[in-house]
Amino acid sequence: MARLPLIDPETTSGEIRASFDRMPVKLNIFRMMAHAEANMIPAMRLANSILHKQKLSAVNRELLILQAAQLEGGAYEWRQHVPIALGVGVTQAQIDAVERGNYDDAALNASERALLGFGREVVEKVRVGDAAFAGMREHFSDQEIVEAIVALGFYMTMARLTEATETDLDPAAGMAVYEGGRKRG
Repeated sequence: MARLPLIDPETTSGEIRASFDRMPVKLNIFRMMAHAEANMIPAMRLANSILHKQKLSAVNRELLILQAAQLEGGAYEWRQHVPIALGVGVTQAQIDAVERGNYDDAALNASERALLGFGREVVEKVRVGDAAFAGMREHFSDQEIVEAIVALGFYMTMARLTEATETDLDPAAGMAVYEGGRKRG
């Protein structure tokens, strides 16, 4: 049971109500986020830009989101993003490697290994070491490096939101939510 009551979308108004009305599934994470009225719409826009507008590939983005969920103990984000990851082309073997924290797994190519090594340092150390940063520079543009950091930071925030409030897990909505955001984006 969540530590805070979930906002009933029917009791909201303005931009928040309009946002809920456009959602194909009114997930508990959004119902919890609605407590932060001033932050919900900007957070939704940032999430949508991460999912649909970054240069970073969908596979790489989802690997990072799953990594953030795994490292942060974000059960909610893990449940929602495994089906999305599979839907955009991440393999089950890659998901299993991330779940185990095995970033040297044969299921991951060299750029994915560099990405996840970098991601681990962003999450765990904040200040990334020279070797991990150099590995990213070999495979990713400056834009993609910054986008990776933004994606990790956002999903670290979402893990903290859902875990600190013990937000009830929804069934995985997967691609329905992802595709709904693409249409709005």
